[in-house]
Amino acid sequence: MPKFAANLSMMFTELDFLDRFAAAADAGFTAVEFLFPYEWPAEELRARLDEHGLTMALFNVYPGDWAAGEKGLAALPGREDEFRASIFQALEYAEALDCPKLHLMSGFAGDIHDAELRAHYVENVRWAAEQAADAGRLLVLEPLNEYDNPGYYLPTVAHAVDLIEEIDRDNVRLQFDFYHAQLTDGDITHLVERVAGLIGHVQLASVPARNEPDRGELFYPFVLEALDRTGYDGWVGCEYRPAAGTTEGLGWLDAYENWQGER
Repeated sequence: MPKFAANLSMMFTELDFLDRFAAAADAGFTAVEFLFPYEWPAEELRARLDEHGLTMALFNVYPGDWAAGEKGLAALPGREDEFRASIFQALEYAEALDCPKLHLMSGFAGDIHDAELRAHYVENVRWAAEQAADAGRLLVLEPLNEYDNPGYYLPTVAHAVDLIEEIDRDNVRLQFDFYHAQLTDGDITHLVERVAGLIGHVQLASVPARNEPDRGELFYPFVLEALDRTGYDGWVGCEYRPAAGTTEGLGWLDAYENWQGER
């Protein structure tokens, strides 16, 4: 059965960020993930995790100017110094928060078929993987669908898998988000089976509205059972937008557990 981690960037947003740790624990979560920790001292975040008995599952490497729409530096020529500094920063936070996985965003870089751009991206990720390996961390690469993120350098699971195989580093894996994957690649249960050996982290949300996973076109009890069969035993991040309040929408967790119990 999957282990669910609350995504504090999208859940419990009724509260100030630092108060969301307590809310997640009170709701029964034992792990959290979020986009970026860099606004807060690592010691403050560590204290919140410890106070509420929470595991840090994942966060993202600094993405560049997020407010201006940037979503990563790995594929951006001319930003190498900033990219490398972001890796060292993320690894410092990962050490302080005892976080095993970092999501490395590619950014909006242009033509995915451009050979020079591809070589630049592969070189950057390989360098980052070496730094992460020295620190005992895993890097995950997540495809973002073209409807929400037109021009993102990793637009499909298929493209990401192709790059991961070329990068060829043991600590570079796929971040498999059911929401994005359904919009880009589809055929979800077979897709999970095909890429299972590369999956390093998983996230979910309903499709197409990205709300709680008990609605929309994916029947999560079925697809999560397929994930279980692959042997994946990591966290499943709940990266969804609550439709009408976080706590009010958490009934899907009990319903899912009851469904499992009846199997």
